[in-house]
Amino acid sequence: MPQYLSPGVYVEEVPSAVKPIAGAGTSTAAFVGQVLDTVTMPAQPGKFVTDSLGHQVTDSMGKPIALAYTVAPAGAPQLITSWESFKKNFGDFQGGNLVLAHAVYGFFNNGGTRCWITRITGNVTDGSSVTAVTNALAGFRAIDEISIVAVPGAIDAASQAAVIAHCQNAGDRFAILDSQITSTLTPAAIQGSTGNSNYAAMYFPRIQVFDPVSNGSLYVAPSGHMAGIYARVDTQRGVHKAPANEVVLGAVGLEARLGKADQDGLNPAGINVIRNLNGNITVWGARTLGGDANLDWKYINVRRLFLFLRDSIDAGTQWVVFEPNDLSLWAKITRNVSAFLTNVWRSGALFGATAPEAFYVRCDATTNPPEVRDLGQVVTEIGVAVVKPAEFVIFRISQWAGPGK
Repeated sequence: MPQYLSPGVYVEEVPSAVKPIAGAGTSTAAFVGQVLDTVTMPAQPGKFVTDSLGHQVTDSMGKPIALAYTVAPAGAPQLITSWESFKKNFGDFQGGNLVLAHAVYGFFNNGGTRCWITRITGNVTDGSSVTAVTNALAGFRAIDEISIVAVPGAIDAASQAAVIAHCQNAGDRFAILDSQITSTLTPAAIQGSTGNSNYAAMYFPRIQVFDPVSNGSLYVAPSGHMAGIYARVDTQRGVHKAPANEVVLGAVGLEARLGKADQDGLNPAGINVIRNLNGNITVWGARTLGGDANLDWKYINVRRLFLFLRDSIDAGTQWVVFEPNDLSLWAKITRNVSAFLTNVWRSGALFGATAPEAFYVRCDATTNPPEVRDLGQVVTEIGVAVVKPAEFVIFRISQWAGPGK
């Protein structure tokens, strides 16, 4: 309380009771992949190899030898914001990084803008590097902006379980998994022994892309391209929009061509099928791994929306900690969270003609009785009406005799 000792007019700055909650980012991806120590790195523009005396070293033709970039250290996450950035850290397309390179190129080509990459030297596609993958995932824990995680090409159960566990433990991340490579179109064959999870989605089959190394086509795991599609949809529509009915940019074919009857047996189990529809390679599924078995969390966008809400509210209400737990604090919490959810509702993420129909926020004496306050807790109850995707669009058509008949 200020102390006033002499007559006069005093102007004071009073902090606003409204502390806006900013929406957390949802489109930054994290990748783990093999990059060998021996990959060929591109030359640094305008820089040349010098000897101990600082003189330029020349080749047999007398031309200065360009100084190459150094491959990023194994096990250390690197922020990558473009394909050029990837090449400077991990090299261009080549045998020593091919799976990861195609995944990251597909990520940026499909709308991704930021990703963190940790390279390992072991092979991620045969399950022999589970420990290295797990350690790499641990390195992502402290990077708050990550919201999508993938290990492109990893189809063994142990590696996929590690990715799922990482996302569940973080509480604000979602895993994109690649399916088994199989011609048997059953959920068990495609999913393998990886368990169901509403923190993950799986895509089948592999997509065909142009490979500059062989100058031909190549089948690659779709997880990198899908991460880019997630980022694209988040930016253009919002995290509440299902990342489906979207064209996979850069894909020229599919390893298996599935029809509606084939997908009928896969969709309920949460196997998201990529199909060739009207000449476009299109994502035609939006379910978490397990599908109907995940009940309220069977849709990718519903799970990711809740991760977004939880992360945003958590980060935006840290100021509450150690505040006096009284009626004033409860009112501030209610006001701030309601203002944030109103913006979420206006974006189209919540169902309702008005804000009160779309959500409620309750922080009062009913949620904070004396026994709760004595524990040093302040409890806020939030309910939201989530918009579900129109997965099955049904038109009922019948013959009509016309007016007056």
